[in-house]
Amino acid sequence: MNLKNYWDKAISFDDYMNVAEERLNNNPDPNDQYQEYYELGLQRMNRTLKTFKAHEEQLQTLKSKNFKGKILIISEPWCGDASATVPAVYEFFKSHNEVKVFLRDSDSSLIDLFLTNGTQSIPIVILLDDSYNVINHWGPRPEYGTELLKKFKADPESYPREEFYNDLQVYYAKNKGKDAVDEILNLI
Repeated sequence: MNLKNYWDKAISFDDYMNVAEERLNNNPDPNDQYQEYYELGLQRMNRTLKTFKAHEEQLQTLKSKNFKGKILIISEPWCGDASATVPAVYEFFKSHNEVKVFLRDSDSSLIDLFLTNGTQSIPIVILLDDSYNVINHWGPRPEYGTELLKKFKADPESYPREEFYNDLQVYYAKNKGKDAVDEILNLI
């Protein structure tokens, strides 16, 4: 599957951050159902950018894999999972690989190729070779986050939504993107 057309429509990470700022401060869509989430998303993304540190063993793993491809991330700046992981993935790979972001809500045809249990969950990190062919993909959250989601869905009475969201964000804040990067490296 060749994704060059999507790559060409994708934006830089800096432009992605600018989209988040614009939507927060002067959203061109007055009916944006996610308006209330942009401020929190920006806070989380900026926190991740400030606190992310690549671990030496991760850098060695990337070097040993000799990955020369590209990273295409399907995301939106209002998404809680994305706000914790997309900046970490960008920070880790930006010195070694080209990284771009495709806004999920601008064209659903890309996310429809990478559904998670039938849903358009984000972020999805797509590993591409030099010819824009898919090597592998990851997402929408690290395994630990997926386990928390399963626990919530299995018994929302004893593990309510608010507790799940809190536990997930505490995990993201403490983990600082390490698990996401490790899991993506395992897919290369």
